[in-house]
Amino acid sequence: MNTTTRRDFLWASAAAAVSVGRLAPAAPPPATGPFKTTLRKAMIVGAIEELQLQKLKDAGFDGVETTAIVTEDQAAKARELATKVGMRIHGVLRGWAEFNSTDPAKVAATLATTETALKAAGAYGATTVLLVPCRIAGMALPEPWEFVLEFDRATGHVTQVVAGDNQPYQAYIAAHNRAIDTSRVAVRKLIPTAAKAGVVIALENVWNNLWVGPEIYRHFVASFQSPWVQAYFDIGNHVKYVPPQEWIKTLGPLIAKCHVKDFQLNPDGHGGKFVHPRAGSIQWPAVRAALETVGYSGWLTIEDRGLPLEEFSRRLDLIIAGK
Repeated sequence: MNTTTRRDFLWASAAAAVSVGRLAPAAPPPATGPFKTTLRKAMIVGAIEELQLQKLKDAGFDGVETTAIVTEDQAAKARELATKVGMRIHGVLRGWAEFNSTDPAKVAATLATTETALKAAGAYGATTVLLVPCRIAGMALPEPWEFVLEFDRATGHVTQVVAGDNQPYQAYIAAHNRAIDTSRVAVRKLIPTAAKAGVVIALENVWNNLWVGPEIYRHFVASFQSPWVQAYFDIGNHVKYVPPQEWIKTLGPLIAKCHVKDFQLNPDGHGGKFVHPRAGSIQWPAVRAALETVGYSGWLTIEDRGLPLEEFSRRLDLIIAGK
């Protein structure tokens, strides 16, 4: 599964024109910096407001990711406001979609909202829309530490989720494969809108019980063979499955953006809780080295609350420095 196919190589070359990160052959640095890649700091906000932007800028941030899906005219005015303050609206957080719904009306509605988000992102001057294609639940699932995924390279369909007997998880496997198929159909419909807006559809697998291994996640994103479909990688969300540095190395140039938070595993490595950046189990120097290895230059957006802006900014500075 670690072998890069010729098709993947050709796709990666095409994606380089719009990708935030590029594949680099250099080995990860053995210690902190200096780094060739450049990382910028952002926070998630709602509506774009001048006072809030100014506070973020004063705290040392470079930009924001907004959850406000507005008209193109409203987004253009927000862009002017951000430019005035000296900040960048780098992305739109669309969030959960329902591409695997059995209700055609829900699928159509979620497609329409995503199209609106893509158009707004273009007017904001953003480069990505974060999209979670769907989620599944309500059936027997393996624990995070039990996953041993295998999948069909032609279809992307899951064939195994644990070692040994997979019979208890047949409903999950079926739901997972349906999610893959329905999400592919929906996202392909969105690619023309994304291309026209000049905005990447950045797919995220945020605790939705889908694509929980780096290889299958990479395979799904790469299967679109489009520079307008890439991955939004949340560094804190994936610790319970595989160390985030391994996800980063596997995804490589498919990574469009990164969210930043931390997760503290329990002493036995099973379960845990979210904590503030640099207060959990993530090995941040290893993450920074991995971002350097894959040539990722782009945004690190804090997805967290509860600390002063200046403290979040300081912690991001340490992460960027490889500490």
